[in-house]
Amino acid sequence: MDNEINSSGRSLPARHAAGYALVAAAVALALTGCQGSGTGVEVSASDSAAAGTPDGGKDSSDGKRDDRPRRLLWMGDSIGEAQAPALDAAMEAGGVAFKSVAAAGGGGVVGEIAAPTWDRLPKTLKSFAPDVVAYQVTTYDWGTPAEQRAAYERLVKTVNEAGADLLLVSAPPFKIDDFYQPHEAEIASAPRSAKSVAEEHPDTAGFLDAADLWGDDSGSEQAQRSEDGIHSCQQGSAAFAVWFGEQLEKRYGFDPAAADTWATGAWTGEKVYSRLGCA
Repeated sequence: MDNEINSSGRSLPARHAAGYALVAAAVALALTGCQGSGTGVEVSASDSAAAGTPDGGKDSSDGKRDDRPRRLLWMGDSIGEAQAPALDAAMEAGGVAFKSVAAAGGGGVVGEIAAPTWDRLPKTLKSFAPDVVAYQVTTYDWGTPAEQRAAYERLVKTVNEAGADLLLVSAPPFKIDDFYQPHEAEIASAPRSAKSVAEEHPDTAGFLDAADLWGDDSGSEQAQRSEDGIHSCQQGSAAFAVWFGEQLEKRYGFDPAAADTWATGAWTGEKVYSRLGCA
């Protein structure tokens, strides 16, 4: 298979590079019609996407085991919140019910700031009943490596006991401004801690390295950050949704919907993007 070298020096399979190019073109076209609208859809549990599929069912019509996700819970901070509309559209198009609890100014699981997450998570797991939970490491997962690992171990245990797999996803590269600078070392150690925990639970947890998509430099074109250097606009969020679908395909046999079936949807006008100054 032919490869294309991206700006970080990593090679992308040609079909993946083509897929990202399709997303870029499709979203750019959609934004032409969305500029100034300020309207969008709220990201929420989309139970209708799972209509006609048995919740938690693991046997296909031919009797073979089927582990494809049917209900996905998305966790993270404001970076994850900006990615959620595209993920919602992509997952729904692929027949997966989606719910986001990504929270601006929080959403993490490490330290005192994580208290609201731990208070809400058991209730959400019970009410939404996901079979896969994806947690994007937040910009607030501050603590020692030991504290980070303990928090991620707790997350694995909590999610697994609810009957779901956990996917720990590294955050995209983002600008380390004056607010984040005192925690730069903790921010750097968090994905390593998450990966080490996932490796201890290979059957029920996994680690996805988003640097394969974004690279490691927040200032590069590949990182697709918005003007603030931290969040993504519609095009970057759509690229992440495509990449994430590919990771589900590798792990579970999920069949992602073609980007052109969802990338120009109403989600591109979601208010989170106007707040970020996206077109």
